[in-house]
Order: sequence, then structure tokens, then C-alpha cells
Amino acid sequence: MGTSYSVKIVADNPSPDYLENIKVEAIAAMTTVDSLMSTYKNDSELSKLNRWPIQTPFKVDPLTFDVLSMAQDISQRSTGSFDVTVGPVVNLWGFGPEGRPEKVPSRQEIELAEARVGYQYFKLERETRNVVKEKNVYIDLSAIAKGYAVDKVAESLEKTGVRNYLVEIGGELRASGVKPGGSPWVLAVEKPVLDRDAFKKLSINGQGLATSGDYRNYFEENGVRYSHTIDPKTGQPVQHRLASVTVIAATCAEADALATTLLVMGEITGYEFAAAEGIAAYFIYRDREKFSEKMTGNFSRYILQ
Repeated sequence: MGTSYSVKIVADNPSPDYLENIKVEAIAAMTTVDSLMSTYKNDSELSKLNRWPIQTPFKVDPLTFDVLSMAQDISQRSTGSFDVTVGPVVNLWGFGPEGRPEKVPSRQEIELAEARVGYQYFKLERETRNVVKEKNVYIDLSAIAKGYAVDKVAESLEKTGVRNYLVEIGGELRASGVKPGGSPWVLAVEKPVLDRDAFKKLSINGQGLATSGDYRNYFEENGVRYSHTIDPKTGQPVQHRLASVTVIAATCAEADALATTLLVMGEITGYEFAAAEGIAAYFIYRDREKFSEKMTGNFSRYILQ
């Protein structure tokens, strides 16, 4: 997935064979998701789907269908602020597998790419697990697949009897149980700067946590900062005061997708959507020369004082 991962478990006097089995199963879970949903691997199932002719059913793995179904649900709830077909615009701006362009794309180039964007242009047939593209859409699951991989690793740990663990892939997390000694897992929300200072400390047990921000993956040209987070409705990098959003949800996949959704929406619309949907969300936004914060009511219970 082009990133790092970490899996921590708590176990009393585990045998080498037990630990090796856990490691094998966890890596297999990650590898399965990557082999299905990578846009960087030409032989992944998703890459094959993206090359598949329009109006022709393509049967996908149950895991891929599960992720596409979750993505469509969040797209509909957010009226398109989350859209996994935004890939052509992401690639145009240089934040996909094709790398950075030599210059900022023109309005005409953006409009051509935007013509291929629209979650409504692919249909999911639940009975057959077929995906049917009605336009030449390019599906990119990078805003949900890492979180989904975290969930699959967590499932693999639970199947082997592990109840106390912390799984992290590229900053998306899921924690369960406690650390050695019985204390809770402590997670930090970073201050949205490059030196990785902790802004808030949290504790979760059984939930997934994800943060989306504009402060690591971006480029600047002629004094203008271009974030990697693209608004599917405009084809432009988001331009607002919101620096990062952290979401806690029942699954890491949902937290991953919702954090991106809220970052696209911005500090006002995103907050209103999160509050209306009952999403546990924490917003950090630029307020002149400093950072300010606000959160939905159900996020506060996870904060360590």
C-alpha cells in the first residue's frame, strides 16, 4: 500500500510458533486487500476493473464488493463529497500512481477529467457481485482500503484468540483491550505541522480511528498551496481553513472514509454533517496564526484528560 504498518499484541508467555502464526495471518490479511484494491499494481482486481469495458459486468471478490458497497453508501449520504471515482482528477493533480505533473492542470484538463467522475456511474449487483460501469470511470479506493485492511488484520488477530492489540497501517488505527499492565491504549492526534507534536490524547477500545489532513501530502506553486485532498464536485484541491479531521467509528474503514469526507466538506459543512449523522469527529482548523479545534459531542468521551 506504499506505507508502513505496525501490529502490537499483548500475550502471556506466547510460544514462537504462536507468534509466527499471528504474524503470517496478519500479513496475509494485508496482502489480500492490497492485491485486490491497489491502484499501483497492474494485476490487482481493481486495476483490472478499471480497464474493463463499460456496460460489461465484472465479478469482484467479496472483499472488494464489501468496500465498494461501503463507499457507495458514504457517497450517497454525503451527496458526493466522498467519491471513489475521483481518481482521474487526483492523477491529473499528481497525487496518484502517475506522479506529479509539470504544472498545475488547466481548467479544460480538469473539466475533461471531471467528466469521468461520478459514483453514480457504476452499479453494484448484490446477487452476483458484479460491478457494471456506465462510464469509463476510474475507481480509487485509497481513502477507504487502508482502513479496511486494518479491520481485516484485527479480524485475523481475533480469530487466533488475541483480544488486546493495536493495529496501524499508514496512520489508520484500531485498538482493542489494554496494554500490558492493564492500562488503556493511548493514541495521539497530531498537531497539523511536520514535527509530529501531539495535539490531543485519546483512548479507544474496539473502534477504528483515522485522520485526514492537508499538511503532509501537498505541493506549492507560485505561492499557492495545493492539497492532495480533491473535492470531487469541483475537481480542485480543497481550499478552506480545515487542516485535519479525526474520526472514530465502529470500523476503521468507515473512519477512514468519513475523515476524508469531512475534510472535503470543510470546517462548517463538515461539522454540521458529522453532528447530524452522529459521527464522532474532531476538527483542527487554521485560525489566523494559530490552530483552533472543535468536536462533535460524542467525540469527547474518547479524550484523555
